[in-house]
Amino acid sequence: MAPTPVTKIRAPLAADVITATAEQYGVCIRPFTMEVGDTSTGALRYVGIPCGSTVESVCGPCARKARALRMTQCREGWHMAVEPVDVRRDPSDEQKALLERRADLVSAYQRADAAGDVAADDLREDIRAVDEELHATGVTGRLPHPDGPGAKTAPKRSTRRRQDTPNLPRRRVEKRTVGREYAGGYRPSMFVTLTCDTYGPVREDGTPRDFATYDYRRAARDAVHFASLVDRWWQNLRRVVSWDVQYFATVEPQKRAAPHLHTAIRGSVPHEVIRQVTAATYLQVWWPAHDQLTYGDGCLPVWDGERFVDPDDRRPLTPWGEALEAVEEPAHVARFGAQVHSKGILGGTEEAGRHIGYLTKYLTKSTGEVVTAATGRQREHHERLHAELAVTPCSPRCAVWLLYGVQPLGVTSRTTPGHCKGRAHRRSTLGLPGKRVLVSRRWSGKTVAEHKADRRAFVLSMLEGVGIKPTERDPAQLVWRKLAPGDTNAPPRAHLLMHAISERIRWRAEYDSALLAAGVARPDVSATQPLAA
Repeated sequence: MAPTPVTKIRAPLAADVITATAEQYGVCIRPFTMEVGDTSTGALRYVGIPCGSTVESVCGPCARKARALRMTQCREGWHMAVEPVDVRRDPSDEQKALLERRADLVSAYQRADAAGDVAADDLREDIRAVDEELHATGVTGRLPHPDGPGAKTAPKRSTRRRQDTPNLPRRRVEKRTVGREYAGGYRPSMFVTLTCDTYGPVREDGTPRDFATYDYRRAARDAVHFASLVDRWWQNLRRVVSWDVQYFATVEPQKRAAPHLHTAIRGSVPHEVIRQVTAATYLQVWWPAHDQLTYGDGCLPVWDGERFVDPDDRRPLTPWGEALEAVEEPAHVARFGAQVHSKGILGGTEEAGRHIGYLTKYLTKSTGEVVTAATGRQREHHERLHAELAVTPCSPRCAVWLLYGVQPLGVTSRTTPGHCKGRAHRRSTLGLPGKRVLVSRRWSGKTVAEHKADRRAFVLSMLEGVGIKPTERDPAQLVWRKLAPGDTNAPPRAHLLMHAISERIRWRAEYDSALLAAGVARPDVSATQPLAA
């Protein structure tokens, strides 16, 4: 009889114990270190800032906290009975400084562009980076184009509806977002699911019955333009029902790896109207034709110092503007599938809570963790779809256009023909949109940051009710600096976690005291959902 292997049971490592305890108390396990200087005392200290990841496999506490905030946002906006108030804040000093920097960069870019200086491309990238910073600070709306008002715009296209699509009534959209109230004070809302069209018969596991006849090209293009198709659906719905419909939606992949949309809609819309709008919604993609590759792996366009040219005859590739002007028919028409699910939901019911959980159940997973292949047929299906996505342009700036003989916008010497960093071309995403959550501007009247501030204000008010007032330093006296990787002054991560665990235990004890003093039973929640975060 063969000897059985001896299982050696070892005690856990100290680092594992610290990480497990941090997760138990909802402490970020991957904080980055900030150096904080107090100008009044000259003291320096190091603070661990939560990473803010929304993926549970990266940081469980941060991902669960983000999901809880999204659930709160969905719940507060779904069955609102009063119109949300939208008040614009005054521009901050940081936003003004960024705009001043952008103005200087635009001026330098226009001078360099007029002189034909190669530095114009770098300046344009700097302008784009500043634009991203401005939007990150909360600035909305479109900023002036760096090329000025005389820049070339896309050619005008006919807005006449296609003859193969049913017409829709068009009404003036009222400035209201709250749904109708019915007799007895009921104010129902809706839960709707939209899917992509069919590309061929599929099996139970989502794989095609026949790989050869499955329309992978249309599947890839529908996935790339799915977000724009959803936007068009909202526009059509608002025009038909004549009021500003608000929504909270999430995008998930089906078994066949096609995206579909789950959305909560404030107010009630007749089910037949939902189906009519879905059947009448389409998106025409007015791009140059990209059905046949002009260049392949063995023969790619080359950079001649100013632009990309043919490798053989050195003929410049067609600029994007010229290629767009020559378009006479759309390169693709995206539509939704016939399968539409709609359901009425009453606020405050168990069913409403269950659907909120269903809307947000995948928010703590990355797209690659949701789109998985367990069998050989599924892996082959994903590989075929990814192969088509690899040669499907995702935007006017996509480097894949070079394979079709078209010079995309923003092309530089650093552009590699056929290699675009857009997520639509990644094997792990299979064309799914980047934003997992789509929320209309007037859904709850608050941003996620404002919902988080409300949560903090509630906890602080409870503590002040029992005489506990956390000490807070004046932000004007603090100077924050993010430590670079490898900085020898950075304390070990274990020290940051131990300090955060101790602080979280103290916060929880103070909050429990406030609940007891107020005569409120402590909610039965896990320590991984900290109330004082």
